[in-house]
Amino acid sequence: MRAFQDLYSEELSHCYGCGKNNPHGHQLKSYWDDDETIAIFTPKPFHTAIPGFVYGGLIASLIDCHGTGSASAAAGRAFADGEAKLPRFVTAALNIDYLAPTPMGVELELRGVINEVKPKKVVLSVELLAQGQLCAKGHMVAVKMPDTMLSHFA
Repeated sequence: MRAFQDLYSEELSHCYGCGKNNPHGHQLKSYWDDDETIAIFTPKPFHTAIPGFVYGGLIASLIDCHGTGSASAAAGRAFADGEAKLPRFVTAALNIDYLAPTPMGVELELRGVINEVKPKKVVLSVELLAQGQLCAKGHMVAVKMPDTMLSHFA
């Protein structure tokens, strides 16, 4: 099974969080798990906020990139002919609640739930868990990438 992010077109695969063409980024990979989406990420020592705990900006970045990938996959599933290439979605709104300190040294699990799918907008929720404990949750509105962002490639 290919990750959602691996189904983006080559010219749109440079995102720091999830772009396969960005060797310095997180390289986050998201997949379907029944009707939810899932991604696993293990923070590196330089993702530290204070010793023993993950930097909140990383958490936001992971929720953001898993969310846009999930939105692309949901729109592709609902409106596209197959999944050869997914439509690219970007963040329109993101709200994150940090619920518990996120420990270093363990895998982080991201779980997405799609709440609404329209051709140009997807609303979803993403939870971030560490060892089964809910550490953060995000609510996101993702929109289909506007033509003004695509004009760079014309």
